[in-house]
Amino acid sequence: MLIKAVLFDVDGTLVDSVDLHAQAWVDAFKEIGHDISFEDMREQIGKGGDQLMPVFLSPEELKEKGEALEKRRGEIFRQGYLPRVRAFPGAAELLRHVDKAGLRTALASSAKDEELAALKRIVGIEDDRLDAETSSNDAEHSKPFPDIFEAALARLSGVSPGETIAIGDTPYDAEAAGKVGIRTIGVLCGGFPEQALRDAGCIAIYRDPAHLLEEYETSPLGAGGMPD
Repeated sequence: MLIKAVLFDVDGTLVDSVDLHAQAWVDAFKEIGHDISFEDMREQIGKGGDQLMPVFLSPEELKEKGEALEKRRGEIFRQGYLPRVRAFPGAAELLRHVDKAGLRTALASSAKDEELAALKRIVGIEDDRLDAETSSNDAEHSKPFPDIFEAALARLSGVSPGETIAIGDTPYDAEAAGKVGIRTIGVLCGGFPEQALRDAGCIAIYRDPAHLLEEYETSPLGAGGMPD
């Protein structure tokens, strides 16, 4: 089927932020008396706070402390770690190439609005080249629930799930997209093992945006996309 649209995850896919998000969560949990290892936390990055916090908190703690904890995590990340986030090589160029190829583009992110705006500036994303974007405000549940992809797709009128490709770095991206019927291209730059991405349903895997751009014509995007 002809590909009409591409949905891009942002953290770990377009920007090198996964370790920084993990450390921000570790710092926030430590403030409330939970000493979570960096390795255990990193495995959960890619989920939103609503799905991540229950892994480490009891239902009672979640009810009592969850809202304040997530807010504090955001403060720690924005103040201490966001200035250290960098775009992956080829991220902006890949977005421009997809746009020039005639495909519609959307960001399918569960980041907070303020964070997403900053990440777009870091990548160099031009709003006039985007057809849609999502943030945490657009989803009741974060990945691996499909809400984010459903919201992004709803803003691309006339595009079906089968005509859409998602690009993400975590198994949670592929699981969430798959629940909507969207196929996923995986990238390894977020740090998840290739086998984990394949097991979650990724149809192709590349090192990073630059590698996907380099192999674009033979990738699922080039093979199924519209001609330049």
